[in-house]
Amino acid sequence: MRFDILTLFPEMIRNTLSSSIVGRAEKKGIIDINAVDIRDYTLDKHRHTDDYPYGGGAGMVMSPEPIYRAYMSIKERAKDAPVIYMSPQGKPFTQKKAEEYAKLQGIVILCGHYEGVDERVIEEIVTEEVSVGDYVLTGGELGAMIVVDAVSRLIPGVLSKSESFENETFKDNLLEYPQYTRPPVFMGRAVPEVLLSGNHGLVDKWRREKSLERTLKKRPELLEKAKLSKEDEAYLKSLMEAEAHV
Repeated sequence: MRFDILTLFPEMIRNTLSSSIVGRAEKKGIIDINAVDIRDYTLDKHRHTDDYPYGGGAGMVMSPEPIYRAYMSIKERAKDAPVIYMSPQGKPFTQKKAEEYAKLQGIVILCGHYEGVDERVIEEIVTEEVSVGDYVLTGGELGAMIVVDAVSRLIPGVLSKSESFENETFKDNLLEYPQYTRPPVFMGRAVPEVLLSGNHGLVDKWRREKSLERTLKKRPELLEKAKLSKEDEAYLKSLMEAEAHV
């Protein structure tokens, strides 16, 4: 899968995404991360990419021409890839959205800066606006790297079996169960005995119940769209009844 990232800070993208799991996947040729420097597509010697906003106001706005030229430089390779603009006004980036992107051949990500991007280039090239949270960042690079990381790990071959995402947080729209490793006792806290039993059936049952408990306690709104069996529903009912009597 190919990621083309239109940015003012390509080194920030390269330095961060060249490490860990994503970096290994790129070295193996499973994914291709191309950071496109928007400044390379300016027409003035000072490489300006911003200007004062029409109508006045604080801050600067990214000019449309360099962004458009940067996009056109990779359009042929990107083919039908959607263009995603990282924006606090966009739709929330979710695990479901990551799964949708992972099925594509590639995506283009536009990173804004300053007070934003000239609306005309958004209208011209952007397919959708995406937000990584209800807060404002200095630029779109951090959000873009979040998207690349979340999508990459869903692509076959990126994760090894030991790094498998099959039972991670948000699978079936539930939070992940607690994890433990050695030593068996730490600061007086022991690993749950069921995890030491060797009984895989009991372990699976314990993990499922803990996922349900955590989701009910920390993110109950997720349960509305969770994939629940009759056993899950019965267990949740027992938890809520027990809580009601406390």
